Amino acid sequence: MSEPILSVSGLKKTFSKNGVEINVLKGIDVEINEGDLVTIMGPSGAGKSTFLHILGTLDKPTEGTVYFRDRNVRQFTEDEESRFRNEKVGFVFQFYHLLQDFNVIENIMMPLLIRRLSLSDATSKAESFLDIMGLAHRRNHKPGELSGGEQQRVAIARALVNEPEIILADEPTGNLDRKTGKEVLNYLLSVNERLSSTLILVTHDPEVGSIGNRRFKMVDGELFTD
Repeated sequence: MSEPILSVSGLKKTFSKNGVEINVLKGIDVEINEGDLVTIMGPSGAGKSTFLHILGTLDKPTEGTVYFRDRNVRQFTEDEESRFRNEKVGFVFQFYHLLQDFNVIENIMMPLLIRRLSLSDATSKAESFLDIMGLAHRRNHKPGELSGGEQQRVAIARALVNEPEIILADEPTGNLDRKTGKEVLNYLLSVNERLSSTLILVTHDPEVGSIGNRRFKMVDGELFTD
């Protein structure tokens, strides 16, 4: 049996706007095991992205706990949070967030350099992921010279180059046409299978949502088994 890699209990998130409290997450309880391929379906505004951001320590909950294995991530120091995001979690977003002044290989190398790998080791590893993504011929191109699908594949390579234990993908095909989206999704799934990571994928696309071995729906800040 796989062990839980993430354990979420009583997770709530409330925002205050113009003196009115908005309950974005309303008490989520879920365990996610090592190697799970989790999909979370739901309309815009349901709380999906907020949930992912909290799992990845990009945001903090109003109430509740998130455990990574036996560690409460809310008790991480600032340095521990940074190392967790750099070494344990890979983020893939709908918008690629590539560094426009750097070329493709430099973008992919960035997490490795932050981790203080040598330049030669970082370059070698980044190039291997570039090959996996079928983009070796784009090595020295800037993001603005790539198509949307190519930019997303670079973003995936950057997210996975540190071989994270958890991949958090927020609408990774949402900014692409259907054909390109399928191609990009296949690259993501293929690399995830190689790494044996835990993939949590948020989407509003039923076709993408159907790929999970564990499927959930999020409605008005509540999480339901699909």
